[in-house]
Amino acid sequence: MEQENFPTPESSKSVFLIEVEKIRPNPMQPRADFDQAGLNGLAESIRQYGVLQPLVVVRKEEDTPSGTSVYYELIAGERRLRAARLAGLFQVPVIIRKEPAEKVKLEIALIENIQREDLNAVERARAFKQLSNDFKLKHRDIALKIGKSREYVTNTIRILDLPDEMQKAITSGKMNEGYFKPLLMLSSRPEHQKTLFYDILNKDIKMREAELIARRIAVERARKRDDLPDEEGRQIEQKLGEVLGARVAITRKRHGGVIAIAFFSEDELRQILERMIKEKEIAEPSVAASEEAPASPNRGESLVPEGRESPPAEFLPAEPEPPQEPDLKISII
Repeated sequence: MEQENFPTPESSKSVFLIEVEKIRPNPMQPRADFDQAGLNGLAESIRQYGVLQPLVVVRKEEDTPSGTSVYYELIAGERRLRAARLAGLFQVPVIIRKEPAEKVKLEIALIENIQREDLNAVERARAFKQLSNDFKLKHRDIALKIGKSREYVTNTIRILDLPDEMQKAITSGKMNEGYFKPLLMLSSRPEHQKTLFYDILNKDIKMREAELIARRIAVERARKRDDLPDEEGRQIEQKLGEVLGARVAITRKRHGGVIAIAFFSEDELRQILERMIKEKEIAEPSVAASEEAPASPNRGESLVPEGRESPPAEFLPAEPEPPQEPDLKISII
């Protein structure tokens, strides 16, 4: 029996045509869901122009009753492979690489999908977590490989802390992934978390509004009963919150108190600072105008018309005491 000749991975830059039926999916593929409409569109493009970018595979062998069988395991390009099957292609172009370590296979599949933005947020989070847990990669290392920041990787993994129902809403596209931040703020209050989640789905709550709601609930829970403001304090909190565009909490002390301003990101912190500067600039002309107003007579000047006797000293108004500086602090949290 004449032995069949198969392509060999002598050069990772060489492109071969391989039968579609001999290519198997990558078992470490981080992507779980594929948009059918998108696949249909890609299949139509492939019918007209073919597969323009080769798939990446490794050559594998397995023992069968009839002898040794060769197949190819996909590393990158599963979406193109599925679309090629829909288009009815018999062969597809591939680049054959030498058998890499399992870590490398996952990295290649992940990086290709991330760069092509083919993964949804939950799939991306699972892939990051697998790289971190199974292969002991730090978040900084993952970020360097995909050209993102460490914060991006860390925040993406946090999506997996949401209940399954909320993760499914992100995967299906019913809820934008950005809503995971306000929802995670309420992790310790599952009843409020679920209420906010359903409001996001059913009442078309904007992301900014969801953040404000979550902050209000989280801050109120963290405050001691004795620290809760009275009606006047709540009105001041609300007014300051409107001016600064952030959640404000006032805690009264024996003398003065603390104004806490909550922010959710570095950008928001800068926006709060810009609003403070703007309010100061608006207030400065008013202060300057008051300084130009006619000054009251000095303490040393007589208030008695000329020709009349001055009243005894004990009848003169007492010198006002200087106001006590309140123990007022502003903290941005």
